[in-house]
Amino acid sequence: MGPLVISSSFLLYLFLVLSAVRIHVQANGWLNAHATFYGANQNPTSLGGACGYDNTFHAGFGVNTAAVSTMLFRGGEVCGACYQVICDYQTDPKWCLRSRSVTVTATNFCPPNNHGGWCDPPHHHFDMSMPAFFRIARQGNEGIVPVLYRRVACKRRGGVRFTLKGQSNFNMVMISNVGGSGDVKGVWIRGSRSGTWLPMHRNWGANWQSSADLRNQRLSFKMTLVDGKTLVFLNVVPSTWRFGQTFSSHNQFF
Repeated sequence: MGPLVISSSFLLYLFLVLSAVRIHVQANGWLNAHATFYGANQNPTSLGGACGYDNTFHAGFGVNTAAVSTMLFRGGEVCGACYQVICDYQTDPKWCLRSRSVTVTATNFCPPNNHGGWCDPPHHHFDMSMPAFFRIARQGNEGIVPVLYRRVACKRRGGVRFTLKGQSNFNMVMISNVGGSGDVKGVWIRGSRSGTWLPMHRNWGANWQSSADLRNQRLSFKMTLVDGKTLVFLNVVPSTWRFGQTFSSHNQFF
């Protein structure tokens, strides 16, 4: 029996087929990435990290959360966004669970180590909470699995929440439980005595700041998401508010 000869035309055909499969996946909104998990010895509600969520359960996200790589984090703009993630069973049938998916909220940043790590650019990577990871991967796997992911709308219970932080004329507001696209592009604040919408600036993650002294006033907010949707939250905070309190609105993005 002679040696097996594979023609160049067959190799070209195989390349085109594999390329078509990859393009088909991306055309349907699915992108390739990898996933690991972290926080095995931590309470999964404490993985709010670089987005500033003190408790992911109180923020409305539960325990299905993830730290995302630089390519996805976008300087904190992604905080609160939702991703549907499935383990790529065809690529790794040993560790992937077939036909399982999980929707995670981006609540943290997976920093690059600049030595070719999975969170280094240009990689797309999800470092997931342990409960989320083992909804798509087999127990016993403490390594890395290939995944497919896509952005999905966030489905939240109740309204958008505003947690007031700061002191005197430094107002910092943590915004959480945001539905729709989930990622906030712009925020404005208005005191009941001022009547003027003042732009807020992202301090870090989901925390937005203003230098106006709005104590002893009812507070209203206007928010625009990355997808362009805007909502106004009138007098969501009473004039008796204190720093450290959280107020839930009746309005929500869908």
